[in-house]
Amino acid sequence: MRTTLLTVCLAAIAASAQSAPNPKPLTNNVTAPPVQLSIPAGTRVPISLKQAISSKGNQEGDSVYAETTFPVVAPDGRVLIPAGTYVQGRISHVKRGGRIKGKAEVLMHFTTLIYPSGYTVLLPGSVERAPGVDKSSVKDEEGTIKSDSQTGEKVGTIATSAGSGAVIGGVTNGGKGALIGAGVGGAVGTAIAMLTRGNDIKMDAGTTLEMVIQRDVPVDAAQVPANTGKSSR
Repeated sequence: MRTTLLTVCLAAIAASAQSAPNPKPLTNNVTAPPVQLSIPAGTRVPISLKQAISSKGNQEGDSVYAETTFPVVAPDGRVLIPAGTYVQGRISHVKRGGRIKGKAEVLMHFTTLIYPSGYTVLLPGSVERAPGVDKSSVKDEEGTIKSDSQTGEKVGTIATSAGSGAVIGGVTNGGKGALIGAGVGGAVGTAIAMLTRGNDIKMDAGTTLEMVIQRDVPVDAAQVPANTGKSSR
């Protein structure tokens, strides 16, 4: 009797073990999120234009192409923007210098970084400084490049014309002629100055500018070189 009962119990245990579901092997299917770096707002990036831009030859909406000339490195030594990264943007505003008043202006905004690997980052960037642009400077927070005043040059033109007229008048008609000649010469100089436009802004290919990043820009660490600022192109 005892043998029969024991046999039944063992059979029940075996059947239960066979019907129990097999435990699933432990697997790690969780994908680690990409490590994020950030280019801080206020970061200054030296760039070089890839094409010529001028207040005379360009208009609003024209594309701007440039390239970084020196790597931007985080405090821990990690390269955030390698040298040779392409920078793309657009001209937002352009104005020629006026004949009587008004300075030439060019305002451009940068919108895209294209790394040597092809990785693309969107950003807001503007001109902070324009050391490579003659007779101009950056005048406002938007990064508008404005030509310098030509008041001194125009006054010089008027004075030179007046002086030449005085010399000619003096030679021909004595003292009175000198006064008349000076007046005529001054009037001619004034007309020339008024008909002459102010300096245009001219930026040849290769002109150096300094771009500033206007807000924090996240970048994927896996797409950014770990320890080199040299371009792979």
